[in-house]
Amino acid sequence: MANGNLGVIGGGVMGEAILSRLIEQGIFQALQIIVSDPQLARREFLEQTYGVRTTTDNALVVVEAATILLAIKPQMLDIVAQDLRGRAPQNAAPLGLSILAGIPLARLEAAFPGWAMVRAMPNTPATVGAGVTALATGASANDDQLAWARTIFASVGDVVEVPESSMDAVTALSGSGPGYVALMVEALADGGVAVGLPRATALQLAIQTLKGTAEMLQQSQIHPGVLKDRVTSPGGTTIAGIAQLEAAGLRSALMEAVRAAHRRSVELGQ
Repeated sequence: MANGNLGVIGGGVMGEAILSRLIEQGIFQALQIIVSDPQLARREFLEQTYGVRTTTDNALVVVEAATILLAIKPQMLDIVAQDLRGRAPQNAAPLGLSILAGIPLARLEAAFPGWAMVRAMPNTPATVGAGVTALATGASANDDQLAWARTIFASVGDVVEVPESSMDAVTALSGSGPGYVALMVEALADGGVAVGLPRATALQLAIQTLKGTAEMLQQSQIHPGVLKDRVTSPGGTTIAGIAQLEAAGLRSALMEAVRAAHRRSVELGQ
């Protein structure tokens, strides 16, 4: 269990996902968590569902917590920073964990002087505990603080550490990736319907096929190409399907999707 309190500024979907897993895993008790959010309905929901404390006052969160999760929209950064200016934190160097897409560490450290900052990029599967979060830190956070950040984000899935220069690439691959995968699932299900399967059955088969294949790759640690070869018989159905995917440029399309998302992420951060 953590020493001190966790403050969450922004009680949206990702903030809820993280705090709920932290409570479930016993890393924080509910009353150690204080959440600020402007919406009454949202505050009431979080209080009733998880037993956390809530407030509309961002500054109160900082006064009471040693670790602060910034889970707001990027365009709210300057407003929140102004709210907190001049308010003394619980300790001399609070740990700030930012999940604000596109906001670099230099800007975060300027907005919250004296804070140790860690930049994080979780993805949406974190809401079901199956996400992956990339962490980047600068000189303001030490090894112990980075380790604590890993513990917090490990509550919602895997954690990797990357240099900040790689955060746009992370956004393009794992941040945007659930959208690519959802499109693939939908297309596979449509294919099943096209060859006569009921829609519900086709969707179930498509989802479980992707889920099961990902689990096989993770557990076996074999290269995807090796698994592909194992399920591809000479003159069989799988090679016929793969030949069509190659002709349609699936591999190239996915690579270009990541590259396009990377370019857009760079643009948004400027």
